Amino acid sequence: MEVSKVRFFNSVPVNPVRLKCHEAVQSDIGSGYEAWLRLIKDDFNQHNSKTYHLAIDGTHGAAFTTILEQLHALCSHKNIAYIELDSMRYMKSSAKLLTAFDHYLTDNRAFGFIASDVDFKDYFRPHAQAEWQSDVDQILQQSSDSLGGDCSGMMIITYGPGAGYLSSDASLSIFCDISREHQQLLHRQGMGSLQLGKCVDPVETYKQALFLEWPVWDQYRKRYLNDFDYYMDMNDPDQPTFLTLLLLRTIMQAAAGQPIRVKPFFAPGIWGGQYLKELCELPEEWDNCAWSFEPIAPENTMLIEAGGHTLELPFPLLLSAHPLEIMGERNVRLFGDYFPIRFDYLDTIGGDHLSLQVHPRQAYIEETFNETMTQQESYYIMEQEEEAAPFVALGFTEGINGEHLLEAVDDAHASRMPLAVEQYVNVLDAHKGDLFLIPPGAVHFSSKGNLVLEISSTTWWFTFKIYDHLRLDKDGLPRPINRDHASCNMNDSIDTRYVNEHLVRSPVISRVQGSSVEELLGEHEDLLFQVKRLKLESEWQDDTNGQFLMFNLVDGDRVRLTPLNNEEAAVEWGYAESYIVPAAVGKFRIESIGDSTCSLIVAQVSPNWYTPLLPHHWKGGEV
Repeated sequence: MEVSKVRFFNSVPVNPVRLKCHEAVQSDIGSGYEAWLRLIKDDFNQHNSKTYHLAIDGTHGAAFTTILEQLHALCSHKNIAYIELDSMRYMKSSAKLLTAFDHYLTDNRAFGFIASDVDFKDYFRPHAQAEWQSDVDQILQQSSDSLGGDCSGMMIITYGPGAGYLSSDASLSIFCDISREHQQLLHRQGMGSLQLGKCVDPVETYKQALFLEWPVWDQYRKRYLNDFDYYMDMNDPDQPTFLTLLLLRTIMQAAAGQPIRVKPFFAPGIWGGQYLKELCELPEEWDNCAWSFEPIAPENTMLIEAGGHTLELPFPLLLSAHPLEIMGERNVRLFGDYFPIRFDYLDTIGGDHLSLQVHPRQAYIEETFNETMTQQESYYIMEQEEEAAPFVALGFTEGINGEHLLEAVDDAHASRMPLAVEQYVNVLDAHKGDLFLIPPGAVHFSSKGNLVLEISSTTWWFTFKIYDHLRLDKDGLPRPINRDHASCNMNDSIDTRYVNEHLVRSPVISRVQGSSVEELLGEHEDLLFQVKRLKLESEWQDDTNGQFLMFNLVDGDRVRLTPLNNEEAAVEWGYAESYIVPAAVGKFRIESIGDSTCSLIVAQVSPNWYTPLLPHHWKGGEV
């Protein structure tokens, strides 16, 4: 197996969005605790009152302890009295929250109900603000003697998620942020979800975050971020980057009009392969790499370089600030500020089969999980291990339906004899460059020996496993099967004939420029996206035409994309990397760098998709 040696970045910042920062605002951004403490000290010295309120709010998992240690050192050195108030002190107990949120958390290990009608205040006791104020008054009363004499003043530090809500009239307020990727690393190290106590395992922790914590607290950040004085990126807790909210808004305005590469993240899995691990130079200690996500908008960040500093910013913040510039007017009407298409890799080269699975139909995911968008997929075969005889399984064979399949799976589990999958599901030869469309309700899986570029709707947790090849998980127990959910969602009409007529199509040439050709690879009435392939022999001129475009280099070494109205924003990327071109970019050209011919997958919202799938906060009128 040969692997291209083009470097693919994981934790190493490569290709950040580079923005020019005027000298007048460079003082509004800094990095490291030394610079941040100078900011606090200067603001404290300029404060008229001897009592200084500092609100340090932020995302659950941000290194509040590290910040407090730095503030302790400053206060001790400057002879400033200080007191700390943890926001969780004013929240309901874990037991009360678990009871109050039981409807959303359910008793299922993996699936819950999206908490779209929960407000962040529901985490707090009814009179939390009054209790906080009472504690502050009591502290000041008890400390009145120490505020005289040699003491330089009192610093009252309220910290943790919701600190800005409690200390709404703070002298200075800061929002400390980390990515979901960073949060999930902390989950694997034992951090539970916010104020709910420890979980049985990381799957339950992720469920609590996905169905409760993130819907609630992402909206808190979105609604109140502009009320803070500073934003602090704490993905590197030893070297945080901070900037004023005014500069953050300026940066996001500039970034929304340029091509965007989000920071991908990777994950091993029970069936994962070795291709991505080698290609992306992932840690040697990893057994494999199963997934790479770029972009999966709710979970990705973007790297922005401004004023000599690199900021890691959640992509959803940019989307909520500038949905029209990034998505385009039509897409905002359909999806609000929710980015509807994702790219991710599934690597089974040197690995194993994925599970036989199905994704929910739209009505089912709305009614059962309160999710607004179901999981619509397609598989583009990017690389293969030929000796593995790779294939894609898709749709029922003639005469088979979901009930037949489930009975056979039950027999296989009872007898521990492998299921003859090909008797129930079409096993289709797969070749590099093939595209397989996978609408909701279609049973499917990718075999071992494939590197799949998955182009799909931006939902990712709702995979109902039907059969997992009698595989054991890392705990030595059989992998869980989602039989009940699967039985409600398998579409019996997606059979051999339907697959051949509608889900596996030959490329159709849609446009030609010189020796370069654009092909339509696939679209379907149940898929919100359209997939094209651009075979680039010479320069290609194009226009976003008021909607975002997504590119992935699937063949060749390197390409350059240049916005014609801002050539300084030109970007280059290599094999297997992706870029988003916002609607606001308008006209652009794209060209191969080097002698090799390049091929790019191009994805966009299908011009034939008319069904709005709006996020809950948008449907409620809060934009």
